[in-house]
Amino acid sequence: MRWSQLYIPTLREDPAEADAASHRLLLRAGFIRQLMAGHYSLLPLGVRVRAKIINVIREEMNGIGAQEFLLPSMQPAWIWEKTGRLAAIGEELFRLTDRKGAEMVLGLTHEEIFAYLSLELSSYRELPQFWYQFQTKFRDEPRPKSGLLRVREFTMKDSYSFDVDEAGLDVSFQAHRGAYERIFARLGIPAIAVEASSGNMGGKDSIEFMCPAEAGEDLVATCPAGDYAANLEKATSALPPIEDEPGPAAPEQLPTPGVRTIEDLATQYGKPADRQIKTLVYVIGGDPTLVLLRGDHPLAEQKLIDATGTADVRPAQADEIREALGASPGSLGAVGVSDLPIVADLALQGRRNMTTGANIDGVHLTGVDVARDIPVGRWADLREVTAGEPCPLDGTPLEIIRAIEVGHIFKLGRKYTTALGASVLGPDGASITPIMGSYGIGVERAMAVIAEVHHDDVGLVWPVNVAPAEVTVLLLSPKDEAVVTAAEAIYSELRAAGVDTLIDDRDERPGVKFRDAELVGIPCRVSVGSRDLADGLVEITSRGTGEKERVPAAQAVTRVLRYLSAQRASGA
Repeated sequence: MRWSQLYIPTLREDPAEADAASHRLLLRAGFIRQLMAGHYSLLPLGVRVRAKIINVIREEMNGIGAQEFLLPSMQPAWIWEKTGRLAAIGEELFRLTDRKGAEMVLGLTHEEIFAYLSLELSSYRELPQFWYQFQTKFRDEPRPKSGLLRVREFTMKDSYSFDVDEAGLDVSFQAHRGAYERIFARLGIPAIAVEASSGNMGGKDSIEFMCPAEAGEDLVATCPAGDYAANLEKATSALPPIEDEPGPAAPEQLPTPGVRTIEDLATQYGKPADRQIKTLVYVIGGDPTLVLLRGDHPLAEQKLIDATGTADVRPAQADEIREALGASPGSLGAVGVSDLPIVADLALQGRRNMTTGANIDGVHLTGVDVARDIPVGRWADLREVTAGEPCPLDGTPLEIIRAIEVGHIFKLGRKYTTALGASVLGPDGASITPIMGSYGIGVERAMAVIAEVHHDDVGLVWPVNVAPAEVTVLLLSPKDEAVVTAAEAIYSELRAAGVDTLIDDRDERPGVKFRDAELVGIPCRVSVGSRDLADGLVEITSRGTGEKERVPAAQAVTRVLRYLSAQRASGA
């Protein structure tokens, strides 16, 4: 590759709209350009990085026996209706109608279509099957941001396993987990596996691969001992037990004029937050529902969605709250409520002598015994874990870190195969519904995460495995015939040795070439200039460490090959 022939529109200033480091640097270094919110064009260097990421993923998927497919992005709406996701996913799903009036969707994932293809499987002897693809997905994100980290159009490697039973799914799940760990190691992404919610995908077990990063939108609870990590939407902790004193035989009213918050009740009336019952009103599946937590515990809304089995969940409006309970927030409670569903957090089980709203503005109830006074219809883990709470495995105080999701694997179960009528004949001739797993990696997001992790103050620092080129040869004196000859010779020898090499042959000042080379972030740089070459030397620079070495020009290719081999061995 010759820089003079490539389209690499580098920018000298940081784009005003870029927030995350990856967004800023991928724009400045000429890898991407925005078309509109959430939609990006990949320029030649971006295409090269994307191709190398795909190659790594493809090699590891093929390594576990997966077979590559390519499915349509546009899908008939009826197939999503059969699985129940046409209504459940809501506004994130792009919908359209063709000229004949048929309803269509743009796929944000392909569980339905792969399950539909599995209808042609007929015998247990054909299982397990691992099927995967690289395909464009569409997601109508309400707030696309941070460049390639949150977009509306992206490439995903999605794969699906089909097994006879749960034991087979366990094996398939672990095979994919191992492949993902190898993929992220080869990409230079320090990903950690964390417990996660399955969301609208369905299924029971779900693991996200998270990369710690300040630009991350996800929060992860981690144990410093390294034995526990979970997305905050899923995380739990080992709360110390609380011994409640016996209360009165029945709740008693306490006038609390002006009290609107948990803190007001604690500071003005001596009722600690951990001895209060917080009552939230949510509309779940169209029905007002009371959601109860300990006063000092925040709600993890995804846990409420998981517990109730529907994504149709929203906080009630003020008029809906007053119509349901006859009072305003700050005075709400569930004592004696019999006409509304009640979902309560597990931390309230067995609690007594508690304080909660009386459903009368400015009045609370004390002496509340949860089991005696509140008709809880469903118990669930609803609270959001906070930093410092004990790890559920060893009691070590948990830490909360920001992270970016780079991969997600699910045990889907039989939701999709059952809905679409897939079956195979078992060993005894009986019909068996295959059980599925689903496994995803966002390709462009992986590119952005690599950039988030591997950069410095002056530009990108790509790992060798995914860099747009492995080596760049800087021709620093384009009017010096000896320099041109030496640089071209090194360039040709590197290419002949199978090294992905870029030569900067532009008629530009050395400072411009050095600045662009550092911004673009190619791992190894060979600088050929008149001064060094007069002594028979060229300079080799490591982009990652900044270390420089002057070597005889005749030895440059050997030194570069040795450097690249060491970089690959170290995973850099």
